[in-house]
Amino acid sequence: MALNKYSRIYTQDDSLPASQAMLIGSGLSDADLHKPFVGICSTGFEGNTCNMHLNGLADQVKVGVQEQGLVGLRFNTIGVSDGITNGTAGMRYSLVSREIIADSIEAMAGAHNYDALACVMGCDKNMPGALIAMARLNRPSLMVYGGTIKGGTFKGQQLNIVSCFEAYGKKLQGQISDEDYKGIIHNACPGPGACGGMYTANTMAAAIETLGMSVPFSSSSPAVSQEKQQECLTAGAYLRRLLELDLKPRDILVREAFENALVMTTVLGGSTNAVLHLIAIAHAAGVHLTMEDFQAVSNRTPVLADLKPSGKYLMEDLSALGGVPAVMKTLLNLGLLHGDLLTVTGQTLAENLADVQPLGAEQDLLRPLDNPIKADGHIQILYGNLASKGAVAKITGKEGLRFEGPAIVFNSEEELNEGITQGKIQPGQVVVIRYVGPKGGPGMPEMLKPTSAIIGAGLGDKVALITDGRFSGGTHGFVIGHVCPEAYDGGTIALVEDGDWIVLDAGTNTIDVQVDDALLELRRQQWQRPRPNVQQGVLLKYIRTVSDASRGCITDYQEDHVLEPTTPARANLA
Repeated sequence: MALNKYSRIYTQDDSLPASQAMLIGSGLSDADLHKPFVGICSTGFEGNTCNMHLNGLADQVKVGVQEQGLVGLRFNTIGVSDGITNGTAGMRYSLVSREIIADSIEAMAGAHNYDALACVMGCDKNMPGALIAMARLNRPSLMVYGGTIKGGTFKGQQLNIVSCFEAYGKKLQGQISDEDYKGIIHNACPGPGACGGMYTANTMAAAIETLGMSVPFSSSSPAVSQEKQQECLTAGAYLRRLLELDLKPRDILVREAFENALVMTTVLGGSTNAVLHLIAIAHAAGVHLTMEDFQAVSNRTPVLADLKPSGKYLMEDLSALGGVPAVMKTLLNLGLLHGDLLTVTGQTLAENLADVQPLGAEQDLLRPLDNPIKADGHIQILYGNLASKGAVAKITGKEGLRFEGPAIVFNSEEELNEGITQGKIQPGQVVVIRYVGPKGGPGMPEMLKPTSAIIGAGLGDKVALITDGRFSGGTHGFVIGHVCPEAYDGGTIALVEDGDWIVLDAGTNTIDVQVDDALLELRRQQWQRPRPNVQQGVLLKYIRTVSDASRGCITDYQEDHVLEPTTPARANLA
């Protein structure tokens, strides 16, 4: 089988001399035109710790690709920093960037007929964007994670990016000096790498490694490490093997693989953003994944890892203990993972883990099954008159299972931030942040700045927050997001008024406002959809094309069309 079955369309057709002339003009030789072309995509850019080193890693990937007799062709796509944009209008572009990344990789690799694809990704939306593109293209592909950042320190205190957001709340309350506030800012991010806790980037990296779309240890090798450099250099050998086997993403991204990823996300106490992203990746792969699947996994899977934001440790601490493969081996031994699924190594998950040691009793980062942090999953799907199509709660066990109280309503994140500054938030309240959903935001921005400010002000365990927006992977507390239908679509969250009594119960998985149905209907008749917050450009296009959160906020949803999986769940490539 020819390994250049896509690129040969351009390189071997005598009727396309201009195509070949441009390739030769770009520095390729006649011999190169007979080799497979590997697109090497990076989301590297300056000005963000998550992405600042990725172009260098992509260069290393190219070295390894060339050593395997393949032609590596580097290109870039965009990235949006959640850490930089959180709490500003720029955050509206964050989730939108996932679609831009997916679309641009698909367009680039599809247009230029690359035979294989390597994506070097860093920040939160980079990785699901790349996986969506890989699944659409369905050509031999793998992802290289840029790696986690080292933890910072200041005056003996361990720091990470969320420390900065929470320091702002402490500053507002006069709990820290301006000097210490600046000291935290200057020391929280000591170099390259994605945010260090089990926030969205590390959650998705671990999920993708568990899916089988990155090589073992990719998700837990620190950004600045010899292991990360070696991973990049060996990517070429794995890509050549994938080409020889003709092993494609949809051979790997089968339903059981997503079940594995959901289990890993739950065990690690991962970000609720995984709900959106894994549903979207599954859609691209032709796998029907729903919020109910997350609930089913949560019902039978405990939270075992003591990782930030709710716990003690960072990803670099897990790396020192054996990384995500050690967790996988532990879970495989417990019968919690499907081991016979193919991965980008060309081997099964179980074969990849054959020589990996499980985590032992000498460490306390991963609890034993009989002493979990939480006996069931932290991701809970709630339904009720406030969320007839579902909402996503992150309940780690520290917040309790039930919260009820009077609503205090804010129609934007800016309103809420102002309310926090003015001291409007009181213990016992349910803070409602609406019109920040996929269409209302637009872009479903994360509410990390206000939640961190509330925690910093000492109210984290005294109020609950619900929103049709998202919560960052760095958020903790009694928080419920992804409320669907969103306010912009006339969901009940749009009808809530200050003082309405709201009951949130993660034990019964319900979310209700205790207002008479007749009064709610009267409010519904009086409700008017606000004008879109934007009048042109990519955000307006997003409003017009994005699905609701229950479907992963995808932009290519078709009501009556389901993409059929192209391969069986398990394949024998021996």
